[in-house]
Amino acid sequence: MNQIDVERIAQAALRELGVVGAVVTVTSDARPGEWRVNIQGPAGPECLRIRCGQGSTAQWVRQQIFDQYAAQR
Repeated sequence: MNQIDVERIAQAALRELGVVGAVVTVTSDARPGEWRVNIQGPAGPECLRIRCGQGSTAQWVRQQIFDQYAAQR
């Protein structure tokens, strides 16, 4: 899974969570397969850390975003 895939999945998942109008930036973290999803939105900045690699599914990435976003609320 590459950066574009993670970014596309993150934007779709955040829309489902009701995050509209946020600027989403995905960057590679220190280790391969780890990504940082920075969300700059009306509720303030947030950062999620996603783990995915070769063979990871979109559902796995989506679930991590849902779980972490809910835990921060």
